[in-house]
This record gives sequence, structure tokens and C-alpha cells, in this order.
Amino acid sequence: MRIVSLAGGIGGARFLRGLKAAAPDAEITVIGNTGDDITLFGLRVCPDLDTVMYTLGGGINEEQGWGRADETFTVKSELAAYGVEPQWFGLGDRDFATHIVRTQMLSAGYPLSQVTEALCDRWNPGVRLIPMTDERAETHVVIEDDKGRRAIHFQEWWVRLRASVPAGQIVLVGADEAKPAPGVLDAIAEADAVILPPSNPVVSIGTILQIPGIRQALEPKTVVGVSPIIGGAPVRGMADACLTAIGVPTTAQAVLELYGRPLIDGWLVAEEDADVALDGVRVVARPLLMSDPDATADIARAALRLAEEAAR
Repeated sequence: MRIVSLAGGIGGARFLRGLKAAAPDAEITVIGNTGDDITLFGLRVCPDLDTVMYTLGGGINEEQGWGRADETFTVKSELAAYGVEPQWFGLGDRDFATHIVRTQMLSAGYPLSQVTEALCDRWNPGVRLIPMTDERAETHVVIEDDKGRRAIHFQEWWVRLRASVPAGQIVLVGADEAKPAPGVLDAIAEADAVILPPSNPVVSIGTILQIPGIRQALEPKTVVGVSPIIGGAPVRGMADACLTAIGVPTTAQAVLELYGRPLIDGWLVAEEDADVALDGVRVVARPLLMSDPDATADIARAALRLAEEAAR
């Protein structure tokens, strides 16, 4: 079986771990969000790609869900001592090595997709991880504060401000000129099923869908989504702030309508949201909390069963 999954950060990575357990013999291709990517201290940082790679490769900080296990922060402290900004984004010493290797390879002319493949050679995540695009397409957020109306990088809004300042607009800068990375459209064309994990529907899954050609390639396929909203609240993170920015209520129903038809064929919701419905979409309600690896694998199995039913 060939499975394609679109993934953002922590929620997507943990779901993918369950998907691997649920379908151990499947060929899984993960199309990773790169809208969160940012250049810090002269290094190119790809948070979502790294979170998937570390999680599936056994190097993640399990408590945080991001960053490396057994991490130290000597370099961060030294940069702060020099007064180097930004100090709100903390990179660990082990993590720095990944960004140094990535930046060196990018500077040598390798595209991000080849760099990601090379990094994965070390981690052996058990999936094929491909960035959504090799072009630079970064998410920016328009806010209004005491400095006036301005656009800041998504990471500043998300990490420094903790999404506490309302977003007037969320924009993927560079999306119009971007194209899917090599292998993305082929993987979708060959997929038996496409699974959308409970990642942020605006700045993770939604960002990937903005790359020209990806949504169009997905629409003829059997696509099942796992709701990131349970009973009117995000499973984790601050997806509600992102949904509010684009005028979408924080409900499983509204996220399903955001994705819409003909993209979605099946929608997995929590038992609290059993009344969700949309013409042409099979909706199944079940427990959706990824409380441990076994529970997560059970959710993934349910998504695969729903994909099989929706394909009939």
C-alpha cells in the first residue's frame, strides 16, 4: 500500500508514528510543511521537517514534542551573552548541527529536497520525507500593535508573541512563484490513500495546499482527514488563533468545510463532534486523543479503514 500524508509539526509527527505502526508494510511519503522555515544566526531552520525527522528517527524531545532529546543550550547562552538577536527562538546545541549541515548544503547549491533526503539518511525515519517545495515560501502574519500595522514572520508571532496579538492576515509569501518539490506530485499520483493528520489546518496543512498544483493533484485521490479540533478546541497548540485570523470558527465542522469537497472524502472526528456532516463526505466519530502510541496507532487504523470505505 502506498500512503501519502501531509504534515506539519508535533501533531503531524506523532500521528505519523502511529501511522507507521498501523501500516508497517506500507510505503509512506510525507509532504512536509516548510512555511514555518526561517533563517536564524545565518542558518536555515526547518522546524516541521526536523520535528518529523527527529520524531520518527528516535531523536525527539518527547516531553516537548520538538527539539532534540538530551539537549543542551551552551551556544544559545553564548549568543545571548553577545546580545545577538533573536533571543526568543531557542536552538539547542545538538539541533544547531542539523541547521549547519543544511545551510552548508543549501549554500553549495543542493535543493532543500535533496538536503532533507541527506539528513534523513542519518535518522532513518522509515518514511520518505519531502518538503512541499524547494523554493522559499514563508508564512508571515499581519498584526497591529504599538508599532503600528506590520507583517512579521510566523515564528515571531507563534513563538515570541504566543499568538497573543490577533492576526489580521496570514500570508504565505512566495507561494505564487513556488512549485511542488520533485517527487511530490508523483507520490500523490501513485498513492492508494492520502491522510491529513490533525495538524494545524491553516499554517500546516493549509500552507501545503497553497503550493500551486498540490491541491489539484489531491482532489482526484481518496483523502481522509483527522480533525484537529475536539469539542470546539484545538487538540494542541493555537490553531484557534489561526482559524480566527481567516474567519473560520474553531469547530470540526468548520475545518471540514474549510478543506471542503472535492478534496475530502472521509473525515474522522471525536465523539463530541458526531453530528458533523458534509455532502459527499463519510464522517466517522471515535476517540481522537493521541494519549499514547497505541491510541495513536488505533486512530491511524481508523483513518485507513475510512479511506478504504470512501474509495469504494
